Amino acid sequence: MPWLRSSAVVAAGLATFVVAGAWYVSAKLRDGSDDRPPLVAPQKEQSMKSDTPGQSPEKQNSDKQNSEKQASDKVVKTDEEWRKTLTEMQYYVMRQKGTERAFTGEYWDTKTPGTYHCAGCGEPLFTSEAKFDSHCGWPSFYQPIDGLKDKRIEEHADRSHFMVRTEVTCRKCGAHLGHIFDDSPQTPTGMRYCINSASIKLVEKPGDAKPAESAAGPEKK
Repeated sequence: MPWLRSSAVVAAGLATFVVAGAWYVSAKLRDGSDDRPPLVAPQKEQSMKSDTPGQSPEKQNSDKQNSEKQASDKVVKTDEEWRKTLTEMQYYVMRQKGTERAFTGEYWDTKTPGTYHCAGCGEPLFTSEAKFDSHCGWPSFYQPIDGLKDKRIEEHADRSHFMVRTEVTCRKCGAHLGHIFDDSPQTPTGMRYCINSASIKLVEKPGDAKPAESAAGPEKK
């Protein structure tokens, strides 16, 4: 039959092609030659880009140095050492995260110009210019001494007492200061740093302090 003869011819052609290909490959293997280009593992492209998007290597080094400097000037004391240097109320508030009763602290209604420092380590935290009357019974400030950068104050999530609040602590010694709230639209920042008087110490501006009277009382004119 014609179609059988055609199939036989095709099969013979395929067999010849396969045999020829096998012979060519065998010959190449014997003489070690290969027309294909050698395989080269792709090299990792070197990049001068910063590890942090948007930051130059110089900026990263500067941030790293600042971070290391902040870590080196931390004030670290044992619990016993804090008990010796703080009053009972200060220790309760600053080291045990307690809260003084409203309208009882030393600075809740103070309007004396000056700078408020951490009572534990002396770090400057707030200025009297940022202090405002929030009618809450605790000293209130609308921003820390360095604005809203919070270089001297750290924030932490506080989920105690079945609430979710933002705790603020002194960056240098870790003392509990109070909490921050965004409920003061009357201020330039809208924020309220609600601070315990026991956690801070006012350093009055020179010339603003009232002169102390002598034991005999005010001088008579």
